[in-house]
Amino acid sequence: MLSTLVRPTYNVAVADERADRSTYDPPSRVRQLPSWLAGQLAATAAHLVADALARDGLRRQHFIVLSALAERGAVSQAELGRRLSIDRSDMHMLLSELDSDGLVARVRDEHDQRRILIDLTPAGARTLKRLDKRVEAAQETLVAPLSAGERRELQRLLTRLVEHHDPK
Repeated sequence: MLSTLVRPTYNVAVADERADRSTYDPPSRVRQLPSWLAGQLAATAAHLVADALARDGLRRQHFIVLSALAERGAVSQAELGRRLSIDRSDMHMLLSELDSDGLVARVRDEHDQRRILIDLTPAGARTLKRLDKRVEAAQETLVAPLSAGERRELQRLLTRLVEHHDPK
């Protein structure tokens, strides 16, 4: 039975800086797979965004947290973690880093003084504006070979696929 087989795990090189890409040459059968193409593009996009955020000493998760607070306002740490699917201990670490940089603050809920909320500070809002520009520039680099119409079509198709496979 297939379900009883133990499958070994392999350390497969992904398109990132850890792998020597000079000799990477997957078969054409693989190169034409939408999943392979999406993975290659996702890896490139992740590196472009990571490089843009690293200029401020931040990572993608920091950007996501700052964006969520800017978009939805102050929220408890637990609720923020649930919304963003970030583990409690990871969320605590992220918020501690952002707090020490003065980008978020822990404030009392005006409706329930026992409750502590996480809120974006003015410095956090300014930083997010700067990051937005850098992330947008990374996106522009990613889609540079496409015309404006092709970019809209790519956005439409990617959105459709994500929505189709999203369990929500």
